[in-house]
Amino acid sequence: MNLKSKVLLFFLSFIPFGIMAQLPIVKDGKPQTRIVVNQADSTDLQAANLMQDFVKRISGAEISIVSSNSKIKKGDILIGSFQEPIKSFHRSELKEDGFFLSTQDGYIRVIGEEGKGTIYGVVTLLEDYLGVRYYAENLPMFTISKDIMLPETINKIDNPSFRYRQTQAYSIKDPIYKLWHRLEEPKEVFAGNLWVHTFNSILPAAKYGKSNPEYYAFINGERRPGTASQWCLTNPEVLEIVSVKIDSIFKANPDKKIISVSQNDSQNHCQCDNCKAIDEREGSPSGTLIYFMNKLAERFPDKEFSTLAYLYSVAPPKYIKPLPNVNIMLCDIDCYREVTLTENPSGQTFVRDMEGWSKISNNIFVWDYGINFDNYISPFPNFHILKPNMNLFKENNATMHFSQIGGVKGTDFSELRSYLVAKLLWNTEADTEAIIKSFLNDYYGEAAAPYLYQYIKLREGALIGSNKPLWIYDTPITHKNGMLNTPMMKRYKILFDEAEKAVANSPEFLNRVREARLPIQYAELEIARTEPIENVTELKSKLNAFRNTAKELNVIYLNERNNTIEDYCDLYEQRNLPKERKSLAHNAKITFITPPSAPYDKIGDTALTDGLYGGATYNESWVGWISKDAEFIIDLGQVKEIETVEFDFLHQLGAWILLPKSVTCQTSIDNKDFVLMGHKDIPEDRDTEVKYVNIPIRSDQKIKAHYIKVKIESIGLCPPWHYGVGFPAWFFLDEVSVY
Repeated sequence: MNLKSKVLLFFLSFIPFGIMAQLPIVKDGKPQTRIVVNQADSTDLQAANLMQDFVKRISGAEISIVSSNSKIKKGDILIGSFQEPIKSFHRSELKEDGFFLSTQDGYIRVIGEEGKGTIYGVVTLLEDYLGVRYYAENLPMFTISKDIMLPETINKIDNPSFRYRQTQAYSIKDPIYKLWHRLEEPKEVFAGNLWVHTFNSILPAAKYGKSNPEYYAFINGERRPGTASQWCLTNPEVLEIVSVKIDSIFKANPDKKIISVSQNDSQNHCQCDNCKAIDEREGSPSGTLIYFMNKLAERFPDKEFSTLAYLYSVAPPKYIKPLPNVNIMLCDIDCYREVTLTENPSGQTFVRDMEGWSKISNNIFVWDYGINFDNYISPFPNFHILKPNMNLFKENNATMHFSQIGGVKGTDFSELRSYLVAKLLWNTEADTEAIIKSFLNDYYGEAAAPYLYQYIKLREGALIGSNKPLWIYDTPITHKNGMLNTPMMKRYKILFDEAEKAVANSPEFLNRVREARLPIQYAELEIARTEPIENVTELKSKLNAFRNTAKELNVIYLNERNNTIEDYCDLYEQRNLPKERKSLAHNAKITFITPPSAPYDKIGDTALTDGLYGGATYNESWVGWISKDAEFIIDLGQVKEIETVEFDFLHQLGAWILLPKSVTCQTSIDNKDFVLMGHKDIPEDRDTEVKYVNIPIRSDQKIKAHYIKVKIESIGLCPPWHYGVGFPAWFFLDEVSVY
């Protein structure tokens, strides 16, 4: 046994070998069979090696692998399509990656056709009949036994619900985990590893933008080439140059049949007269996309072209239909997740669009989202919607599916989420409750499992009962009066206390329970900073506990932009714990000359001077302006001596939140005559990291002031390098401090 892999052995509850046993694999620690395989077939040989490996792990016996040219004998394990199948089975019954298992004629047969069917068939033998589980990276679980038998009644055909299955499980780095859960990665399927948002990779603006701006989107009165700009899809030159590039990519990747030719991650589609005419006729900007993709598909009829129906292009066209070799990658990014897609307005809009696509295409790839990307380590109770949503996708002609679950270590129930999603990707009718309970028992220990199951169900009910949406760019603060209210948080903590106590003598189980608790600790910290802090010592202790547990368990990242927990804790201390000096503008009255933009204007009267700082999620505590300058007056209440005015801005490029162009401060005694205190130009920042930017205006000497007039100059439109090129940019401000 390989000690480095730290394999943990658990006695799982499955039917003992001896009761059902008919065909011996190993008896008294000695092999009773052989594996027969066409060793020239890499997939079948991989399946054979996997079978051999786990039989040895379980029993210590090594089954020999022999060539399919060998004379077969009763009891052999036959892997691959070289064999004559039994009469009750026809190969036509197998789809891509599907398999057939049989022990009925004295042989153990594993037959697959196109794809990895034989590998997945072996996995099913190991999992369903030998009791092996594979819950996380390098974590197989099984019972050691000197005897391994298989029932002679196996006769199973199994085909996947989706021909392509993808998640974001961190465990996929382990090649066995990846095979075990029947998962794929884009680089294995898509030519040139071109997979979503590929316009700029195929036709880079850095190369063609200056010489041929007409290749790119016409937005707000001019061509705006940029790394995030879309193409002008009616320009015939674009079709020609892209066709040449596509041809070269396929020639360099002769084993690939599909490529992604898809819009950049932005909203800025072309509005030139020709593109606009098509889109208006079709009732959606997807019209020009399908117009262009069909032309590509006609030129390469033996290839498949995957394109996004995303953001502005989700709605299907009215008249034009995608050709059969155009794959529609449909994304439900704008939908809430507290209930199924058919139960809330955002989901219902998507379902109507999906049903529209399903009427004109049988080649749909659904990209679903299943975690809070701004706050990975935050409670995200959506297990109850996974199965019905996946069945909905399948019913509407989805044959490929990516469940983006942000599966980094420490994400809310990361391992369970990844495990459950993988099971449903293979079989949308899988019993989710049974899977969850089995996983909790084995991964967290039988003693802790009931408490964690209660926690999962309690928060699910609290979420639905709160009538608050669950969003993929959410914050725990959204739910502080809902599923994360004080009484509920008290009950969650009691359940985790009991779970930890139940497995206190098992370090492995205990650490997994402690990791599952991190989202509750994080939520408590986030909610605490939205109110005046009464017990600083207690809050510091909770912050240190969160930091130390995450560090000990190697939980590093907080969100999809790779902000770290360590940095979060440092910033929490700096921003949210009481400061030695208090702002002279604390709770000062704000009078807006240019008011904030909806919907981020509701808290404008108080948020800028309340002493409470916003977090990394822009939809709480921040006041925002879009494509216009901000101007307001701070009333200090009386004449005070000031030297510094500090502004706290949010920088979050992915949400089109950029830093403003400049800040200017003027002071006055009477609110009539204002004198310049200072001006600061703010440099452009292209860093993708979410961060807070402090901009100070300082005077060389103390100034007597009763009123401070502030003007913040917007950059106006997003620049060419940004996702929102040519569209209005936001800036967000929280606290204005005066010292």
